[in-house]
Amino acid sequence: MKSSNLPFVLQALTAAIFFGASAPFAKLLLGDISPVYLAAFLYLGSGTGISLLKLGQRITRPAQQMEAGIKKADIKWLAGAIISGGVMAPIVLMVSLQNTPASTASLLLNFEGVGTTLIALLFFKEAISRRAWMAILVITLASIFLSTNFSEGFGLSIGALGIILACVLWGLDNNLTRNISGKDPLVIVAWKGLAAGTFSFILATLLGNSLPSFTSIALTMGLGFISYGMSTMLFILSMRGLGAARTSALFGTAPLAGVLLSILIFSDSPSISYIFAGILMIGGALLLINEDHSHLHVHTPLLHEHSHKHDDPAHNHDSTTIGAHSHEHEHPAEEHEHDHMPDIHHRHEHGSR
Repeated sequence: MKSSNLPFVLQALTAAIFFGASAPFAKLLLGDISPVYLAAFLYLGSGTGISLLKLGQRITRPAQQMEAGIKKADIKWLAGAIISGGVMAPIVLMVSLQNTPASTASLLLNFEGVGTTLIALLFFKEAISRRAWMAILVITLASIFLSTNFSEGFGLSIGALGIILACVLWGLDNNLTRNISGKDPLVIVAWKGLAAGTFSFILATLLGNSLPSFTSIALTMGLGFISYGMSTMLFILSMRGLGAARTSALFGTAPLAGVLLSILIFSDSPSISYIFAGILMIGGALLLINEDHSHLHVHTPLLHEHSHKHDDPAHNHDSTTIGAHSHEHEHPAEEHEHDHMPDIHHRHEHGSR
């Protein structure tokens, strides 16, 4: 990748670090809060914290609009992402975990990255090179080494198929969100967090779970703001430049951060599996970071809205606005060849490679 794509890579890796931190810190909270309420307040912390950030931005930002708002045409993508990733996937996962060995569950949960990639390729026609496929598979393999304990038993069942279905639903969530990644990420994350959190809260109440203490709720929501809210916001920003498949692959390094934090918090010694998985993940990330993708391609006329600056040659249209801003603008038809990723301007179809 060229240096222009480095910020998107760093956003994906930072998102992975934030999300990876959720597992060891949530483990510390589980003694005081039930799993369903834990999920509820993590999501609510995400939605509430990001909503407050958005409110602060409205008060302090310049007069011009920096990010594109959600329009009527975007609602179907946002609603689909919330329903698939925030409602359906957690239900399917919880039901499936009841009859699935822990090692099987840990192994199959790594299918989300592969599911995201397959959906991006088959349904959204995202370009995925051989190098990108290799990186995705290497990072997924490393995640399996980190998260699976085969001594606990392994077996395929209806529950195992359910976990795969949950991962596919999260993969669908990622791809649907990719279609609106050019819009305000704070608004997207706020809606996703508040909707999913409210659903989980209602579910936990209906199941008769005990409401946790105020301290546990506050700590959980704080963790949700960082590990879910900030992480998802960075994930969306990364998808603007890298597309769903590559961002998801880099995000797959999250278990590495989670295990490292577990070692620091619980004073565990790093295992051989962790060291081997770390090497694989670094190798997979380097494959993506050094990826070159260049070919002759055609841009059809494109009318859209997203945050941009006029010092970017692709956005040198007539305007007196300085700095980052958002307004509807048109890109003319063009045919050329240059290095690019499946960003919001390069989501064209590809032939076989």
